[in-house]
Amino acid sequence: MPSAVLALLFLAATAVSLGASAVLVARLERICAWLGLSAALLGLVAALAADAPEITSAVTALARGQQQIGTGVILGSNVFNLAALIGLGAVTAGGIALHRRSVLLEGGLALWMAAVTLAAVTSAITPALALALALAALLPYVYISAAHPSARARVPAPDRLRSWLAGAISEEEQELSGLIPDRPGGRRDLGAAALALAAVVAASVVMEQAATTVGTRLAIPDVITGAIVLAAVTSLPNAVAAIYLARRGRAAATLSEAMNSNTLNVLAGLLIPAVIIGNAGLGAGLRTAIWYAALTLGVVAIALAGRGVSRRSGLLVIYAYAVFVITVVVTAIASA
Repeated sequence: MPSAVLALLFLAATAVSLGASAVLVARLERICAWLGLSAALLGLVAALAADAPEITSAVTALARGQQQIGTGVILGSNVFNLAALIGLGAVTAGGIALHRRSVLLEGGLALWMAAVTLAAVTSAITPALALALALAALLPYVYISAAHPSARARVPAPDRLRSWLAGAISEEEQELSGLIPDRPGGRRDLGAAALALAAVVAASVVMEQAATTVGTRLAIPDVITGAIVLAAVTSLPNAVAAIYLARRGRAAATLSEAMNSNTLNVLAGLLIPAVIIGNAGLGAGLRTAIWYAALTLGVVAIALAGRGVSRRSGLLVIYAYAVFVITVVVTAIASA
């Protein structure tokens, strides 16, 4: 198939993937409201749905033995998320103000996941141990997010920690509450969500294969195809959602969207496939993993120091992403 046709196929698949992702998120939100799930858990489900394109593209690449592309999509997407969701979100909204405990909760989990990822990529720990460590931090977070507000008072933890966690989750839920659909979904939404998910998966597979084929023909290094092109394109649903939240003053929800997206990316798109497939060539993403960990640390530090992210700090995060892109391109070309 000619490269021009593949390029058009890539663009068409991208449009289908983004559109289907939007439908999937909307339908899942209605299903969560129908099931009476908490607003915090709804946010997690929505983040996972929006992550479907990058996770599918990464798993497809890893299953085909394309480690640079597979790891690049996930880790590059996480770097892009920090720049687009936090950096661009702060710039377009004129800054986002954050409560300290929201930053500590979301940022603490994000830093733990980044550290675990870096340890796995450098082979300091096995993928299985990395997955266990990731779940050890994520599952308690999911548990308290899923619990009804009244049930959080009975979470098995010291009184001060239990109160602190309940307050941090409550702050996020207050911001998300206005975004929950007024009319709960039903069985029709289950069918629509299943069709949307199938469309996202199929379109993401086509995107990955088209981009890989064109990249190979044009001698574009795999790390550029994965960590920059596919990572940015597949992350657009999250970016649009976060900018929307930031412009409406939903600071905690914006931070949660970015950090939860990155956490779920690593879990479903990197660690689980690495355990199933084997090591899955995680070492191929070392440079990108370092950038992901460093930028996560930088964003959390900025948010803590300034009780949020100002427009100037948002620009700094975007500049850092630009340096990341330049570094990846120059290094890849020099190594070719």
